[in-house]
Amino acid sequence: MSIDTIFFVLILIMSVVIHEVAHGYMALFLGDQTAKLAGRLTLNPIPHIDPLGSIILPLLLSLLPGGLIFGWAKPVPFNPYNLRAGNWGPALVAAAGPASNLFIAVIFGLIIQNSLVLGLSPAVISISGSVVMMNIVLALFNLIPVPPLDGSKILFAILPYKWRYIENLLASNQILIILVVLFGASALISPLVSVLFKLLTGGLLG
Repeated sequence: MSIDTIFFVLILIMSVVIHEVAHGYMALFLGDQTAKLAGRLTLNPIPHIDPLGSIILPLLLSLLPGGLIFGWAKPVPFNPYNLRAGNWGPALVAAAGPASNLFIAVIFGLIIQNSLVLGLSPAVISISGSVVMMNIVLALFNLIPVPPLDGSKILFAILPYKWRYIENLLASNQILIILVVLFGASALISPLVSVLFKLLTGGLLG
């Protein structure tokens, strides 16, 4: 296993942890303390790590061609009935995760764009580029509107009630759908990942 792969997996773990903590804090902001009481509002990765999604899958993907590595942490629990935002509550909690990843990508993109002013070494710039890439991938992957990804909760909040049968259809077939998404994610999001990466890094990397 290369040093680059180890760094990438570590970046992934911290990125998915921040993603899940963002879910929990949004739920807390909206009135639900479930995540707080479960001890999940922490950046300590141990309570959040999912062995399959945080370690095994990323390592397996690192061995495949294409260079797309992604994963997930244990979902942060929340009670939708405690949320003050009504039907929009679950969508707001869901959106907080991808939003946190995009925020991280923007911050590290700005660091790269100002790397000369900051006097950063090539190694730091390279690591920052990996952070930007990973968080763009996580944000876009999680916004795919299929259960159990965050995008599905946003979609279901937007859909009129008469179309809610779509939610039941997707939920009843979510294992099959998520397998298709996992293997097709690269083709689905790679073009947009490339565009956003160049935009956020000012075209200085890749």
